[in-house]
Amino acid sequence: MSSAITTLLTGYAFLEGPRWHEGRLWLSDMYTHQVLSVTADGGDPRVEARVPGRPSGLGWLPDGRLLIVSMRDRLLLRREPEGTLVTHADLSGHAIGHLNDMAVDRHGRAYIGSFGFDLGAAEPPRPASLLRADPDGTVTEVADDLWFPNGCVITGDDVLLVNETLGNRITAFDIGPGGVLGNRRVWARFGDLPGEADLGTVLAQVVVGGDGSALDADGGLWVADALHARLLRVLAGGTITDEIVLPTGVFACALGGADGRTLFACTAPDFDEHARSNAREAAVVALRVPISAAETPALS
Repeated sequence: MSSAITTLLTGYAFLEGPRWHEGRLWLSDMYTHQVLSVTADGGDPRVEARVPGRPSGLGWLPDGRLLIVSMRDRLLLRREPEGTLVTHADLSGHAIGHLNDMAVDRHGRAYIGSFGFDLGAAEPPRPASLLRADPDGTVTEVADDLWFPNGCVITGDDVLLVNETLGNRITAFDIGPGGVLGNRRVWARFGDLPGEADLGTVLAQVVVGGDGSALDADGGLWVADALHARLLRVLAGGTITDEIVLPTGVFACALGGADGRTLFACTAPDFDEHARSNAREAAVVALRVPISAAETPALS
């Protein structure tokens, strides 16, 4: 596939969690502690929220209120209609390391990953759990043994897909009554699971470091490969149909625009916290793809 890549936004710290919602692209700029939104061409930028604990995954409740993952304090925040932020759920007693990305289902249940170890201190990686925060704030561990559970999406038939950035795989779960996850399986495998090793050794073993992702209408999953500066379109079973190599790191993506066929991607030179905190080199790029975004399941 060949498509021109255009730059929509520049001058940010580290952009993550892109979502197309109500005609705008929403993003978290982690190290400036802001949630932003812009139009499809990068215009009319708005600061939607300020999150001192570092914003990451974004989602919406059925009534339209915004949910924001606050990474460092391991909270899920909710933006009220007047704009104030309140604690929606406290995950600090369940998560190890920082919180990560999130997907919200049609009932307002949020599925949230965590690092599982201290990435900033270069601790040896360990498997982590996936947590579910219900609309009443109840937090439940719904899956374990996930290697850095990161970008996640929910399909129209209620299947949760979770990128395991350090696990060389995408794992699928059926979402059952009450948000219980079942029928766990490997949706795509790219290599072996890491063994007991230091962070550098594990990173060197990663074939596809799946970070943020976006689902298209034909069941393909666009994956930002955070360790190899590329966007991949992956099918169930692991077939890669498209590869787009970028000149810099890419860490998340979303499908949107008026017809759902614009692929937005969040780029930066690397994911080093110190470097990104002290520079403004992150950007959003966009390209046109032939298959539109999957329809979001109707809220009920």
